[in-house]
Amino acid sequence: MALLDVARPGRAAPGPRPEPGDRARRRRRRLLDDLTGWGFAGPATLVVLGLSLFPAGWALLISREKWNGITEPKDLGWQNYTQLVQDPALADAVNRTVLFTALFVPASLALGLLIALALNQKIRLIGFYRTCIFVPFVASAAATGILASFVFNPQFGIANAALRVVGIAPQPFLESASQVLPVLVLISLWSSVGFVVVVYLAALQDIPRDLVEAAICDGAGPLRVLRHVTLPAVLPVTVFTAVWQTITALQLFDLIFTTTRGGPLGGSTTVVYFIYEQAFKLHRYGYASAVAYLLFGATMLLTIGMIVYARRKNLEAF
Repeated sequence: MALLDVARPGRAAPGPRPEPGDRARRRRRRLLDDLTGWGFAGPATLVVLGLSLFPAGWALLISREKWNGITEPKDLGWQNYTQLVQDPALADAVNRTVLFTALFVPASLALGLLIALALNQKIRLIGFYRTCIFVPFVASAAATGILASFVFNPQFGIANAALRVVGIAPQPFLESASQVLPVLVLISLWSSVGFVVVVYLAALQDIPRDLVEAAICDGAGPLRVLRHVTLPAVLPVTVFTAVWQTITALQLFDLIFTTTRGGPLGGSTTVVYFIYEQAFKLHRYGYASAVAYLLFGATMLLTIGMIVYARRKNLEAF
């Protein structure tokens, strides 16, 4: 019967049973590997958790209090959260943030894709051009803000000098409440489009060359290849980059801090800069924490929505 069981089709022959000593050695080896891995990753993990979870929990407690950082905190319950719904200054900051995001994200995606398409060609000094595009992304926000302040200075800035050459009157740029947000969008594009270009460039180089050549052989021109081959191939990257750039726009602070400080007349006060003013200028730490949690919730909902959209469309964006 044992021979018949072994020879029966579709049934694997039983292998040798592991000895109890072998199993113990394997468990010890696996445990040693796990301990070794956590020995390297554990300290860094604790630091990251300590610098993220603890401040987040403490901010949640502060958001339910009235505290100026000096006197004894007073428990307000959820009063700070109900107050922020009725705050017209916060509403204005939210509107500016939404406007900045609506201008910045599509422009960064379109410009990044166009530059990536250009840098994906076989031209001389292509490595130099790619480096020049990426350098502003790694530059510090302070350097970018200081440089932008000189470029868009109404009196002696190079931007107005260029406008004078073509016969256009000088513009106030960062000193105008109506122009400050578009100018900040331009500065942000200059400093962050390099990241989008690198991501798109990697996606373009992953497109099979045979697919493009087949479309060309079928009579497709450059625009048809872009519409029916390139754009569908980079759609997952587009979703990921859109989420990344949206979060970047919602968290805009350092560029405003180094250029306009929320001015003129509050024309560049975004949500994050509003939080900074409430906390470190007006010393309303509880109210500022409540606004920060509102921003966190909005960002989380937006990110989850994009992830759900990508999963339903079967896009491998995350």
